[in-house]
Amino acid sequence: MMYPFMTLNDETEIVHSEMKENGTVKVYIERPDEQYGFKHATCWLPQYRWEDIYHFTQEEIKQLEEIIRSTAHLIIEFSREGGFENASNL
Repeated sequence: MMYPFMTLNDETEIVHSEMKENGTVKVYIERPDEQYGFKHATCWLPQYRWEDIYHFTQEEIKQLEEIIRSTAHLIIEFSREGGFENASNL
C-alpha cells in the first residue's frame, strides 16, 4: 500500500509505503512531464538507495534527496502508523 505524503509546487507527488518487515520504506516520486508523460524515481529508506530513475536529471535527484532527507523521520514514522491520516487520527 502506498500513502500520500507531499505534493510540491511543481506538481511532484511523493508517496511512501508501509514499513516493510526488514525495516525499509519505499518512497516513490513522480512528476508530470509534457515530453515523457511522467518522470519517476524510487528511493528506499533508511539507505537512501535510488532505483528506477526515469528522466530525472542528477541535479533533480539531488534536490529530491534533500527533501527526503529533511523529512525522512516523518516518512518513517508515518510508514509505521499507516500513513499521515492514521498517524494524525484524521
